[in-house]
Amino acid sequence: MKGLANVLCTLAVILCAMEAGMSAEPRATEPRDEISIRNVLKGLAEAWNKHDAEAFSMAFAEDADFTNVRGKSAHGRSDVARFHAPIFATIFKDSSLKIDDVRIRFIKPDVAAVDEWWEMTGARDQHGQEIPLRRGLLNLVMTKHDALWAIAVMHNMDLPVSP
Repeated sequence: MKGLANVLCTLAVILCAMEAGMSAEPRATEPRDEISIRNVLKGLAEAWNKHDAEAFSMAFAEDADFTNVRGKSAHGRSDVARFHAPIFATIFKDSSLKIDDVRIRFIKPDVAAVDEWWEMTGARDQHGQEIPLRRGLLNLVMTKHDALWAIAVMHNMDLPVSP
């Protein structure tokens, strides 16, 4: 009887462990996924600094949503490229974007919330006057499809520049 009790106890422990393993949501491979996300954001900044709207849009998912600091939006990768092409040729043609900090929180293994603080110099207003240093925050939802991360939703905001 004692042997049967031990077997039943061992089976119960195994079943509990299996149930816990099956019900627990799998964790993202955070180091590899975090590196991939940071590489997407690095490519986004590099494309901005080359003023290349097509390359900039490649960081976005095919059905992405983008909203700029003034609340204007674009839907879809091709619309993101069309949205940025004229401003890269005018008010942002001499701009330089620098990423200050990136924070990533994995919501699920294939979904991440990302905050990215940025600084920009060289931007001009509609009259050609240089705009002083700008600082802002990009709030992103990124998703992973076929091992590739892309921006699904981006909201951009200006932040006050401290003295």
